[in-house]
Amino acid sequence: MAAVREETAAKTARVLILLGPPGAGKGTQARLLEEGFGLIQLSTGDLLRAAVAAGTPAGLAAKSVMAAGGLVSDDIVLAILKDRMAAPDVAAGVILDGFPRTDVQAAALDDLLAASGQRVDAAISLDVDDEAMIARVAGRYTCATCGEGYHDDFKRPLHDGVCDKCGGTTFKRRADDTAETARERLKAYHAQTAPLIAHYERLGVLQRVDAMASIDKVAEDLGQIVGGLLAG
Repeated sequence: MAAVREETAAKTARVLILLGPPGAGKGTQARLLEEGFGLIQLSTGDLLRAAVAAGTPAGLAAKSVMAAGGLVSDDIVLAILKDRMAAPDVAAGVILDGFPRTDVQAAALDDLLAASGQRVDAAISLDVDDEAMIARVAGRYTCATCGEGYHDDFKRPLHDGVCDKCGGTTFKRRADDTAETARERLKAYHAQTAPLIAHYERLGVLQRVDAMASIDKVAEDLGQIVGGLLAG
């Protein structure tokens, strides 16, 4: 009986992909979609760690590769993803985070999903203005005590040098949150993701959202897309 439930979950689960460069808000928006629609966010890194911990055949294969300092192959990632998507808790749908990253991976994912009667239902691109995104990333910093996030231009503490949340007076910046690093990330993202956008556009499932809007506005736009998809 459990096997039947797992097969049904795999066949009915909607598959969403969020595309967007670092800093576009994919993580924040994925969490909001999880809360609002009962979707499950599947991060490649989390999937690998869980499979290794569970000792599945694919997880053991990944563990062997990682122990040798190698990169886990697409085949292993796809096998782990296939196992995870057979679980009953993904019946409402999944949000793929970090996979696919290339058109080759996208084609392999299409084949994997087709084998279980599924497909990518929507690939949603969180579109950004590059220069504004660089400013957004380069201005970020956090309270060293509680982790509350701030920004040089958009969200300064009410009292300079004092965290609004915990009263801490020590702040920190990520070493890679610089304009130069952000620019290189964006360049790599556009080079890597352009084929993906073209791929999903050809399939007729590409959607675009202005990620430079407020978090609430982006969430509203995504909610309309996802709500319509799940209702269909």
